[in-house]
Amino acid sequence: MILRKSMSLLGIGSARIDLILPKEAYRPAESINGYFLINGGIIEQKIKRIDCDLVMVDHTKGNEKVIDTATFLRSKQILSEELNEIPFVFNLPATIQASSASISYHFKTKLTFSEGIESIDQDNIKII
Repeated sequence: MILRKSMSLLGIGSARIDLILPKEAYRPAESINGYFLINGGIIEQKIKRIDCDLVMVDHTKGNEKVIDTATFLRSKQILSEELNEIPFVFNLPATIQASSASISYHFKTKLTFSEGIESIDQDNIKII
């Protein structure tokens, strides 16, 4: 048990997060309704919070900009190998620029635990 806990604190066998979205393309001002799928690891862990950033990547300039952030404060125990779904709602800004060859977007999701290494997920979306 001590070995499994130590491995989990290092990120080996810890819980993982995946943002599940209903589609890939969205319009400005559209509301996105999906969910976070949390898959428990090899031991029970305490979730502290979930942060999800909408990131714009400007490939011409080679930089990234966080457009908006949604934080879900959760103090929840996740059991070993337990599956959890947490609702996700995100309203896109009305003034967001459309995706193109030089501009792309993705959600970067970070699951933070009371102890251990964070779980990170990235999901690409298109703005049309």
